[in-house]
Amino acid sequence: MPQLDTSTWFMTIISSLITLFILFQLKISSQSFPLPPSPKTLTTLKTKNPWESKWTKIYSPLSLPQQ
Repeated sequence: MPQLDTSTWFMTIISSLITLFILFQLKISSQSFPLPPSPKTLTTLKTKNPWESKWTKIYSPLSLPQQ
């Protein structure tokens, strides 16, 4: 029964690992990743209410002068 020749296994495994590493690096470098999130400037829109356009004063019953 002949012996199994394992003398080339080391070079085969090492070259396979190097090839896989290079392929993964090329695959990852070709990907386009989204930009990191940046804070948005929010502008609040002020709505005009009809009661804001003229001067009004609301009197509560407790603030009326005593008689």
